[in-house]
Amino acid sequence: MLLFWCLSVLGLFIGSALSQSSGSSLAPITISGNAFFNSATKERFYIRGVDYQPGGSSNLTDPLADADICGRDVPIFKDLGINTVRVYTVDNSVDHSKCMNLLAENGIYLILDVNTPSAAISRHNSACSYNADYLQNVFATVDAFAQYDNVLGFFAANEVINSDNTTGTATYVKAVVRDMKKYIRARKYREIPVGYSAADIEANRQLSAEYFNCGDDADSRIDMFGVNDYSWCGHSSFQVSGYQTKMNLYKGYSVPVFLSEFGCNKVVGSRPFTEIESLYSSQMSSVFSGGLVYEYSNETNNYGLVQISNDGQQVTKLQDFDNLKEEYAKVSNPEGDGGYSTSNEPSECPPYQAGIWEANNTLPALPSAASAYYTEGAGEPLGTIVSTQNLCYDDTDDEDSSSSSSSMTSSSTVASSSSSSFSSLTSSSEISSSSSVSSSSASSVSTTFSDSSSVASIRNAAASGASSSTLSSSSSTKKSKGVGNVLNVPMYIQEIAHIWEYIV
Repeated sequence: MLLFWCLSVLGLFIGSALSQSSGSSLAPITISGNAFFNSATKERFYIRGVDYQPGGSSNLTDPLADADICGRDVPIFKDLGINTVRVYTVDNSVDHSKCMNLLAENGIYLILDVNTPSAAISRHNSACSYNADYLQNVFATVDAFAQYDNVLGFFAANEVINSDNTTGTATYVKAVVRDMKKYIRARKYREIPVGYSAADIEANRQLSAEYFNCGDDADSRIDMFGVNDYSWCGHSSFQVSGYQTKMNLYKGYSVPVFLSEFGCNKVVGSRPFTEIESLYSSQMSSVFSGGLVYEYSNETNNYGLVQISNDGQQVTKLQDFDNLKEEYAKVSNPEGDGGYSTSNEPSECPPYQAGIWEANNTLPALPSAASAYYTEGAGEPLGTIVSTQNLCYDDTDDEDSSSSSSSMTSSSTVASSSSSSFSSLTSSSEISSSSSVSSSSASSVSTTFSDSSSVASIRNAAASGASSSTLSSSSSTKKSKGVGNVLNVPMYIQEIAHIWEYIV
């Protein structure tokens, strides 16, 4: 009898495991020429999706880290009829398996931005923000998601070029593209596409597209190009909206192009989403591979398809949701391969022009301290609590960081006397996490940053379990509210952290 019971329990366990494994299976999306394809069916794949970051930038949340959140939203995705979501930032130190499997079970792929608000290429000092600690965070995010077949691709950056005088940042974004592609190959992951999501800036939209897809080094060229385009407003048309102009602009582009954001809200009432009928037609399919509507949840900018209650328990579908659902349902993908091309060549690199295009075609070398990640892996993920944008230091600093340390006898005195000088550094330090920080833990945060000479030291502390409540975002969740893993770090702690990063 006991043997029968044991075998029964074992059978249930194995059956559950197999069910979970098979249920989460979704064929990876691959690239051929300028189009996406389902690797199993060999059919052309068109992105039909939404941008997904409930809470927006004011209440930054990792929606893939909370099973309650994705359990609430995935059935709504399915009802909408989408096959892809884009998430702008995640906490790479927590588990995402439940949500990623749930997405896969419902036929939904993920396009993931690898940056956080405090770990990204800076428009103001791009060279400084491109450092080994930043790349560690990027690579750790790749490590956390490369295992999932329903990761369609990664974005190395989003709208870093957002004006006519920020083009110099492109040099460092392109270096990140190169580094990510090399890291993915070095770690023997499947070939996951890496791309860039571009703002639609008239002065440099063509130069941006050419630059990210040019050069002899294939690793430095993007695998896919996303365009954030809001030119079709209301009941417009292929010609009036400028879509015809965009078709001519990207005609001949050698990698897939899609709208990484679209859905103009400068309309009276709800958005009709009539652009769907052009975007998924043979009129555009030879160049474009679909797009992602901005955005799922209604935030302060009023682009939402649904309204989420303050407690996170209720989701109300808005008229925009119904309009988009109707358009998706009535518009089929073009038949066959949609007229895609495998013969398009990479672009010619645009020359440097002061005041017009200030990106260099010679990329910065990989920071020497980051080379070890290729062979050893990125190591302990630190989530969203570490800021890397102002970590300007020589490569030799990394070699000395394990043995050197600095003492800051009175962090509060330094913070008080220097706060006016560093106030601008705290503007991007709103952090997502599931940890809770109380007054009793404030001293441990201060100690962590005051006793360390680099983020490498913090990483070592995290690996050994020191200060885990302040470094890891996996200690608790706010499931009762269904709003995900949110941490608002007190301002004085943020300032101490930023001051110390500046000093070292």
